[in-house]
Amino acid sequence: MVPSISGVFAAAVTPMKTDFSPDLEAIPTFLAFLAERGCHGALLLGTTGEGPSFAYQERIAILQSAIQVRQIYPEFLLLAGTGTPSLQETIQLTKFAFDLGYEGVVVLPPYYYKNISDEGLIAWFGELIKKALPSDGALLGYHIPQLTGTPFSINLLERLKDKYPGRFMGIKDSSGDAEFAQQLGDKFGNDLLVLTGNDRLFSLALQSDASGCITALANLLSPDIRQIWDTYLDGEWDQKGQSALNLKRDILDRYPPAPPFLKAILSEHFGFPRWAVRPPLMSFGIEQEDIIVTELDLA
Repeated sequence: MVPSISGVFAAAVTPMKTDFSPDLEAIPTFLAFLAERGCHGALLLGTTGEGPSFAYQERIAILQSAIQVRQIYPEFLLLAGTGTPSLQETIQLTKFAFDLGYEGVVVLPPYYYKNISDEGLIAWFGELIKKALPSDGALLGYHIPQLTGTPFSINLLERLKDKYPGRFMGIKDSSGDAEFAQQLGDKFGNDLLVLTGNDRLFSLALQSDASGCITALANLLSPDIRQIWDTYLDGEWDQKGQSALNLKRDILDRYPPAPPFLKAILSEHFGFPRWAVRPPLMSFGIEQEDIIVTELDLA
């Protein structure tokens, strides 16, 4: 059985004007572009969407703008990145996203204090679930320990799932750790909703009972990623497609962080404006853009 939140999701970039304000008019247009190219949905305000760089009111405006894509693509699934170090702000953002009609939220753990106990994290997520989650809302933890310093261990996931059944639904695994992806499948099978955050691990994650992906390259290569997904649904593995995707991901990983890379390619290859990134991120210069466009070779 394929869960309701499954398939190919883009970790969507956030269109931004040259004054570093979000380009609210461009957001639904860009999401429609993703839908047209095979994405089942998108995550707003994740890492690739520069979520932590936006203030509360900016996040609210971005979430409101994104929902307009449903006027054209009513079945396009929307997930919101709502995790902040502030429990109260996370509660407010999460509640707002569900009130708008988002299918789910992807929540970073509170990432300022390090070495937090599992008990503290369980209490934090418990307050969030109790105060912000509707009965039909999906909450996924956002596992990206290389940035947060606060991982979701297998034991923590098991405790959250058991304590909040039908409420704590799963995880976006952006660790890039193949062994962890396999452990998720071995431990939980289909009982935990797992969306991999690394293009390179897509097929491996599917073999380990993941329900899809939320990745940076889906902004550019969603038809190719969708082909891997569709082949998987047919009971086969697109090894050639995964190998080609790995090579593209290798290029992306050579030019971190992802947002300026993706925005450069979206402009050069797909004709979108040269969307800014917000400092401390910096846009690529023209010479560097030419290099990555040649390397990526999307012709």
